[in-house]
Amino acid sequence: MAQVLEFKLPDLGEGLTEAEIVRWLVSVGDVVAIDQPVVEVETAKALVEVPCPYGGVVTARYGEEGTELPVGAPLLTVAVGASEPADLPASSTSPGLSSPAGPDAAPGSSASSASDEASGNVLVGYGTGAPAARRRRVRRASVADPVAVGAVSVPAPVVQPVNGTVGPVAVVSPLVRRLARENGLDLRELTGSGRDGLILRSDVEQAIRQGVTQAQPATPAPVGLSASSTASSTASSSASPSASSRIGAERVPLRGVRGAVADKLARSRHEIPDATCWVDADATELMAARTAMNAAGGPKISLLAVLARICTAALARHPELNSTVDMAAREIVRLPEVHLGFAAQTDRGLVVPVVRDAHTRSAESLSAELARLTEAGRSGRLTPGDLTGGTFTLNNYGVFGVDGSTPIINHPEAAMLGVGRIIPKPWVHQGELAVRQVVQLSLTFDHRVCDGGTAGGFLRFVADCVEQPAVLLRTL
Repeated sequence: MAQVLEFKLPDLGEGLTEAEIVRWLVSVGDVVAIDQPVVEVETAKALVEVPCPYGGVVTARYGEEGTELPVGAPLLTVAVGASEPADLPASSTSPGLSSPAGPDAAPGSSASSASDEASGNVLVGYGTGAPAARRRRVRRASVADPVAVGAVSVPAPVVQPVNGTVGPVAVVSPLVRRLARENGLDLRELTGSGRDGLILRSDVEQAIRQGVTQAQPATPAPVGLSASSTASSTASSSASPSASSRIGAERVPLRGVRGAVADKLARSRHEIPDATCWVDADATELMAARTAMNAAGGPKISLLAVLARICTAALARHPELNSTVDMAAREIVRLPEVHLGFAAQTDRGLVVPVVRDAHTRSAESLSAELARLTEAGRSGRLTPGDLTGGTFTLNNYGVFGVDGSTPIINHPEAAMLGVGRIIPKPWVHQGELAVRQVVQLSLTFDHRVCDGGTAGGFLRFVADCVEQPAVLLRTL
């Protein structure tokens, strides 16, 4: 006998609490295998294909493409123990309820079948080491517009408003609570659009927009002004509405990668007392050394890989900049490994892939890993693990044709090195004016972890390696 089980949006790791449905990979009535990807979701860090740990027939999907769901919300239901829709029992079964065989069924019938048809995996290739999942129980929902699949009648998702109810507010995501708190919204006054009245971030954002577009209360006229003056002032004020309420203004939701970038940069500016120092360096010898390395044969070494190798050598000399600050314990935590992040612009926005254990890699190994992560970022195949855990970031904004910048630290790291474009410039070389390949280097650092002397020493060492690559040999 088939048993209908509910599969919920799993914990995607790295503190992610919600995801947006980008594309369904299965339809109602499709037969799915264990660990088959069933939906593609976009988190704040990456696009992820979510596999279903059950094998059977899809009986219901929850959420259309573009819908944002919190972790733990239902994704779909699967009739376990049936390979084809025609094999399903004729009786109506609600997702997650006990087996149609009833309480007197023999042990090992439907329940054992459901257990045999579940892998316990959460994401293929990411967090799959979990033990086999137990059968999830879901409270009984009222039947509304059942969807017939084969011979089974499955209740459609039921939305129950929470206004006027007593008890905790139906909110799962802490981001939703924070967004409401920062904008002065009372969540008890909102009606959630999620399943069972769950309040989603889109509900809070809509309430904020409605609050912005509400008419402003009339301002009393100052003493001594006539009614005509007041009317004129009112007309003038209504003729120049705020930018957020202008007709034709385009609103772009801060969600997905863009929203994650906005949150992280705002937090960095709010929490980190940063400072920036910079220096111009003659990169002529560095460019010549890279040309010589690539002319020797073997895999090509990118300029970014050479700069990454210089960064790891500089961090070995100045470990203060490879750290993070624990304000709760009021401690600076110096990290033993260098996980080097690098800023990469993609069609989905700015991402920062991380090269693990960069301090142990050669220039050739760094070049290969940088190329792999860059290609994965452009094709949208970066995993959450590829985008988290960095300890220091290298930002090559010279590819955009700019000379300099003041980078914003990638929270919770302590520093970021920015590299501008390398261009011919007049330069005094060996006492004479010459045209040299010049680059501007800028270092933004957390002033809590070190003072200007340490930051200046780090940047000066990087500049020395750029100007005289032989300096790097002393650190090998």
